[in-house]
Amino acid sequence: MIALQPHAEGTVLPVRAQPGARRNGIWGEQAGMLRVCVTQPAEKGKANRALVELLCRSLSLRKSQVELIAGHTSLQKRLLIRGVSPECLQERIAQLLEGR
Repeated sequence: MIALQPHAEGTVLPVRAQPGARRNGIWGEQAGMLRVCVTQPAEKGKANRALVELLCRSLSLRKSQVELIAGHTSLQKRLLIRGVSPECLQERIAQLLEGR
């Protein structure tokens, strides 16, 4: 189960990023984090931007709702998802992973 944390503005989503992958995708849970692969390399923020775009598309979020708050240069990241409760986000993630 993904360790979502409530936040005053929404939910903090822990992510395990894999830049430079063969294809973009959300591949499940790993050590309490959402495992996300992006094809962009980890240079000059390219992978971080691709990660945010993928999460927005996959979880039906606006770009303004997703902010990288920790782990800019790390594979382990924390993203603030504004305006979405932990329960609602958990449900969206579960539906996404079931549809794979």
